[in-house]
Amino acid sequence: MTATINRENVNAKDFASDQEVRWCPGCGDYAVLKAVQRALAELGAEKEKTVFISGIGCSSRFPYYLSTYGFHTIHGRAPAVATGVKLANPELDVWVVTGDGDGLSIGGNHTLHTLRRNVDLQILLFNNEIYGLTKGQYSPTSRRGTRSPSTPYGSVELPVIPAEFALGAGARFVARSVDSQQSHLCEILKRARQHRGASFVEIYQNCVVFNDRTFSRFTDKNVAADNQLLVEHGKPLLFGQDRRRGLRMKSGCLEIEVVTVGENGVTESDVLVHDETNRNLAALLASLDTPDFPVALGVLYCNPAVPYDEEVRAQVEAARSKAGEPDLNALLRRGQTWTIAG
Repeated sequence: MTATINRENVNAKDFASDQEVRWCPGCGDYAVLKAVQRALAELGAEKEKTVFISGIGCSSRFPYYLSTYGFHTIHGRAPAVATGVKLANPELDVWVVTGDGDGLSIGGNHTLHTLRRNVDLQILLFNNEIYGLTKGQYSPTSRRGTRSPSTPYGSVELPVIPAEFALGAGARFVARSVDSQQSHLCEILKRARQHRGASFVEIYQNCVVFNDRTFSRFTDKNVAADNQLLVEHGKPLLFGQDRRRGLRMKSGCLEIEVVTVGENGVTESDVLVHDETNRNLAALLASLDTPDFPVALGVLYCNPAVPYDEEVRAQVEAARSKAGEPDLNALLRRGQTWTIAG
């Protein structure tokens, strides 16, 4: 949704409901909630035109904690309900809050088709690589070897990479951030809101009870600079404490390698420049992980197209202008009908 309304004296607290926030102490969801409230305030969002729709899971308590419209739906179906809301009332700014289990397991089909259709809404997928609400079973994003009540000897499955999934589904906006990186997360949320069409934001979120520090390999302060790549459109893909490490394409193949500027004749001009309109580059960035590569954060892909709901409305208006106002009674009686004698 692109329209931004300038409203004076609006702050994050205006978007906080009167409900007691009930997540485990230290849960990353608190930080995400704070970032969302801040982003809404900075965007000048109108509470009466904003709706948050969730499925089932820890993250899905979100609608209770925001002073906006909200709908806590059923497991995995939040994208489908959100699509209906947007089609019925296009003036609403619709946000979907889901988790890696809710959105990529039972709800994977609904998430896929919402992205494929390019419905004008924002999907926030909280990824903690575990089922938190149901006490720690492994999820679609859990890494191989994850020990849990449902995988006591370690998971043998390859995990879903949410950003790769979204790109494969045809998403036109794919981004990543981290719950604890407030400024970065807030900016990503604002970018998602300003995008026309479906926006997919994966948020690395820590579950302190069942999967604590699963992202510490790239989120801890002492390793973040070397293991995070903050991508920005039009800027070289550099990272590291001194920003001398970078990514370049390997000669003769479609693979990325890490190089150091100033070593072996490598200059900054050899480093790839981020182009957020390049889906192939986005897919490569989405696949990177430690220890061989940094984890890419930011807007990986942004290439807008006409939203699904806008095209549906245009189609309806064209039909109405050609055939006139619809008559449900006439429609029901059109064609073959029977009269049942009493």
